Amino acid sequence: MTTLQERPHTALLVIDVQQGVVASAHERDAVVATIAALVDKARAADVPVVWVQHSDEGLKQGSDDWQYVSELPRRDAEPLVHKNHGDSFEGTDLEQVLAAAGVGHLVVTGAETDACIRSTIHGAFVRGYDVTLVADAHTTNDNSKWGAPTPDQVIAHTNLYWQYHSAPGRTAAVTEAKQVTFGV
Repeated sequence: MTTLQERPHTALLVIDVQQGVVASAHERDAVVATIAALVDKARAADVPVVWVQHSDEGLKQGSDDWQYVSELPRRDAEPLVHKNHGDSFEGTDLEQVLAAAGVGHLVVTGAETDACIRSTIHGAFVRGYDVTLVADAHTTNDNSKWGAPTPDQVIAHTNLYWQYHSAPGRTAAVTEAKQVTFGV
């Protein structure tokens, strides 16, 4: 029940699953495999797959670390959004890409849970989108030596609080990948 009028479609958003971002991420291989299965499921249902790729001083555009992981090949026809901020909407053309496809509901996957995932799900929600976070399809790195909770706790907490997020006319949800149907 998005607040975005005339936008009944859903898109799968794959955020920052780049070599340098997820090289040592929590349960990296399992999460990447889960995202790959969701990409296949979305493509089979003719649901748009939108790729988001981050760059900044520590993640130089064009570098090996900047590249998407090899297990997730993007098709040329699938939109690629380049970003420099945590929220995938800030300073990008993501809103225009989604509007052109009539998308009002996002199914969100990727990295890092406590940075770009959180920023983007909140950014989408305040912009009027329904947002489903795929519980087992996002990950983060271990920042506990700087006082953060361990990655499993960060992921669990994000899944917990997002399922109870609310606002008028919008829906926030958390679901396991196996329960994502894309209307099929």
